[in-house]
Amino acid sequence: QVQLVESGGGLVQAGTSLTLSCTASGTIYANDAIGWFRQAPTKEREFVAGIRWRLNDKIYADSVKDRFTISRDAAKNTVYLQMNSLKPEDTGIYYCAVDRSPTRSTMKFSDNYDYWGQGTQVTISS
Repeated sequence: QVQLVESGGGLVQAGTSLTLSCTASGTIYANDAIGWFRQAPTKEREFVAGIRWRLNDKIYADSVKDRFTISRDAAKNTVYLQMNSLKPEDTGIYYCAVDRSPTRSTMKFSDNYDYWGQGTQVTISS
């Protein structure tokens, strides 16, 4: 079992930055992946970024590439999402999740993830 807690959300203006954290209690295995997803009102949950724990291999949604950076601190069992040049369309609830059997091609699909946090609200004003 893994429990995930997201933090760092808030209300900021467009063009500014935020860093989200996802801290896991329980074991993150070498082959696990941690993903960030977001869900805006009336929209489906969408993939934002993912990282494979041991390989430190990272993938991003096209909509956030070159603006967002995912990273991990293994000693703290924590994954970060640095978000720069924020836009109003980045608004949503941001969730982190653990995938116990990821591949690079499946990390973008929420159905593959086994554990989810409660989410943190990010609101970008124009």
